[in-house]
Amino acid sequence: MMTYFTIWHYLVAAVIVLLFLLVVIIAMQNGNKKLRFSMIFSAFISLLLVGGFLMMALDKYTKKVEITSLSNKRILSLEQIQYSGIVKNVGNYTIGNVELEIKLVNKGHVTGNVKGGNFYNPSGFGDFFATATQKKKSKPQTLLMTFSIAKNLKAGRSKRFKVTMPYPGYFRSTADFTRVFAH
Repeated sequence: MMTYFTIWHYLVAAVIVLLFLLVVIIAMQNGNKKLRFSMIFSAFISLLLVGGFLMMALDKYTKKVEITSLSNKRILSLEQIQYSGIVKNVGNYTIGNVELEIKLVNKGHVTGNVKGGNFYNPSGFGDFFATATQKKKSKPQTLLMTFSIAKNLKAGRSKRFKVTMPYPGYFRSTADFTRVFAH
């Protein structure tokens, strides 16, 4: 995606490539031929790691988004929940993709309001001996989904979004957690 790199990303990549070329030139001037490959290989690995960490750090400081007016509405007839809001690019650079992660947690198991049978989910060796009715009784207490809510969001711009996800009928007093990621 063309909007992934900012001018700072290109600058870091250029410095890493120049440092690698400098190490290659120094290695070729070394009289010991056995050390050339190991010098180049170790420089390649270390510069690759440093470049990766720098790219992640640059992403954190150049790609900033915030979500405002986040609201949810249950659609009881379809057993779904709908989230809507506004995502805004508060950074100075275009963001290629904005993702919203929504995690629904059934509060019943946190407060101790559900029976122990809802916790046990047979797997592996226990699944071999579980009957069909036991397999149907296990219900997940957490639902996690990720949605792409904006593409190529320019600096200072905002965009409305609306996403829909399933809402299990057995959830009671649900807690929801949202996180936003900019790529």
